[in-house]
Amino acid sequence: MARYLISFPDGAMSHIPDEDWEAVGLAAHAVNSEAKAAGVWVHSGGLLHATEVSVVDPDGSIRHGADVQAGPPVGGFAIVDVSSRDDALRWAVKLAAACRCPQEVRELMPDANA
Repeated sequence: MARYLISFPDGAMSHIPDEDWEAVGLAAHAVNSEAKAAGVWVHSGGLLHATEVSVVDPDGSIRHGADVQAGPPVGGFAIVDVSSRDDALRWAVKLAAACRCPQEVRELMPDANA
């Protein structure tokens, strides 16, 4: 089994009309429930906008919001524990449909000491 991060960038769902948000939420939760029932769900969630980001640098300094110049912020994610990349892609297809936006799929590095 391998763990995969399925994610989308902040703002990827900005095209969704206000009146559709409840349906999108229900659809996303339905996929999570299906993944839980299948025994592959590890964790999932949406993140606040990038203006709420804080970064702690190696020297201990902390940057917030507009001072953060990291990579593209993540808007939401799911982690699944599946037997193959193809399985992860099948879950990403379901999440893309539920969230109405493209999903990025990346395998998490295995860590034998974790």
